[in-house]
Amino acid sequence: MEFKHKSVLLDETIESLNIKPNGIYVDGTLGGGGHSYEIAKRLTDGGRLIGIDQDEDAIRAAKERLSEFADRVTIVRDNYCNMPKVLDELGVSKVDGILLDIGVSSYQLDEAERGFTYKQDAPLDMRMDQRQEMTAKDIVNGYSEEDLYRIIRDYGEDKFAKNIAKHIVQARQIKPVETTFELDEIIKAAIPMKFRATGGHPAKKTFQAIRIELNRELEVLDESIDAMTDLLNDNGRLCIITFHSLEDRIVKTRFRKNENPCTCPPDFPVCVCGKKPKGKVITRKPIVPDEEELEENKRAKSSKLRVFERKY
Repeated sequence: MEFKHKSVLLDETIESLNIKPNGIYVDGTLGGGGHSYEIAKRLTDGGRLIGIDQDEDAIRAAKERLSEFADRVTIVRDNYCNMPKVLDELGVSKVDGILLDIGVSSYQLDEAERGFTYKQDAPLDMRMDQRQEMTAKDIVNGYSEEDLYRIIRDYGEDKFAKNIAKHIVQARQIKPVETTFELDEIIKAAIPMKFRATGGHPAKKTFQAIRIELNRELEVLDESIDAMTDLLNDNGRLCIITFHSLEDRIVKTRFRKNENPCTCPPDFPVCVCGKKPKGKVITRKPIVPDEEELEENKRAKSSKLRVFERKY
């Protein structure tokens, strides 16, 4: 299957990056190369783009899409949390802009065998990096009822989390839960009939929670923002697109702390903690898709773009 993923907030992101023709930029979630293509075509021979992705299919698709810019594009298969190490190995100390487009791609959702979606039957997989040994099946069949409840409650924000976890444990005592459709049926049975017709597909939140847990999506994001900020040149920008309230909260909080890191009590007349601001938040409110984009791409609905600018 061809790797297809429609880049959300494309124009807004490119504009926010303030691309310099001879600058160095990093796309930490390369995907199919949509954002990267627009960055690369704005660079001259002195400019450079480094694309990072952990998904083998994404790497293959991006190499093909960006082949015309081979002289200025370097593609690396890795997790963006390892960006400092990746750049160090490439001999790059500072960059002029970094982009992250967080979450699952359209391709990953549409390719049944990847096991991300409840809409098609497939083995429970959900790995963003196919080199990883642990799969969604291991979580569903191996986590305790308490841990299943925790991740469905915290990452799925599902009010029926406790009952869903209970039903999963009951079902796997009879036989292991192995496919997306099997899990989907278990979840449906755990939710009262009158609630199934509202609030979207009943399995959506649980599938999301398991995917986030398996790929450590929130931890990786939270642990990476400060390091990426430190990689920026003066006036360099970090642009992050999120699709989930928990992700957006992490970005918003980290950006604010990097703008105002002072830990002194509010009644102190002067700062004595010595912590200096790393820059400023460009987006006081997140940038969201306009009506035209929402009509063209329904998956852009929950997307939010936040931007931070480095200052020395």
